[in-house]
Amino acid sequence: MMKSKYLFLLLPLLVTTSCVTTKDVRYMQPNESLVINEEGLIPYNIPIYRITKNDILTLNIVTTPKGDAAQFYSSLNTSGSTVAPGTNTVASNSRIGGGMGGNNGGNSGTGGNIIFYFNGLKVDSKGDINVFGIGYIKAEGRTIEEVSEEIQQKVNENFQEGKSEVRLNTDGITYYLLGDVETTGITGEKVAHKNTLTITEALAINGGLNRTIDRKNIVIHRKLPEGIKIAKIDLTREDVMNSPYYYVQNGDEIYFNTRGKSLNGFGKDPVQTLITGVSVITTALSIYLLLKNL
Repeated sequence: MMKSKYLFLLLPLLVTTSCVTTKDVRYMQPNESLVINEEGLIPYNIPIYRITKNDILTLNIVTTPKGDAAQFYSSLNTSGSTVAPGTNTVASNSRIGGGMGGNNGGNSGTGGNIIFYFNGLKVDSKGDINVFGIGYIKAEGRTIEEVSEEIQQKVNENFQEGKSEVRLNTDGITYYLLGDVETTGITGEKVAHKNTLTITEALAINGGLNRTIDRKNIVIHRKLPEGIKIAKIDLTREDVMNSPYYYVQNGDEIYFNTRGKSLNGFGKDPVQTLITGVSVITTALSIYLLLKNL
């Protein structure tokens, strides 16, 4: 019985070593590596999104119903209208499969915006877009602003200058959250109609992470014109705000890994850790007594 006594003495040690501490789950804890400027502010490190092949863009050339650029006339000029007809105009909030803001969509197996897909400007395999009435324009590797300026210049040259406005954009910031084991509740395609989006904002919109997630090992796959960049960030350190991966870009895939302790039944909460520990020790004791009486 002395050996069984020692087994129970191991229980407190098991609980303390298996439990998840506040350092494991607390976001952006202070650390000396955080870079601040002379005014005590954290500088923005927002990466500029560059268009890639197979992107789909929305183009709306706003103009008057009469004149040289009348072919681009958009119903956005009409009071109360939300859908703009024509080859170059898409203005719809209808979405299939993907979540809008805080919605946890994307689990239906479809994804994307059907109207946007069929009516948007697609970047072809050569990296070009074909604008009706203007022709092909190089888009791959360029920013939304750069392509918008070129389209505006073409419109001004070929039609009437000062009588139109080019509006080019993506369908918001589309990103994907994917977790294993117990994170399926937030898994899916997400869309934020914002100019910028931080990863903490994205997590807040989607309900946050539970304590089983390894916040020190968040993996991000970022789509670039040259290929896919893989990066890892640590959400428990406040210097994550200096990272360009702190800001979510269109097309980002964000992966959450479950801690090994949680996979083994430990580390989810103190009560569960205690129950698991007692169960392990009880099983070990039963085996010991069984073998002893043989």
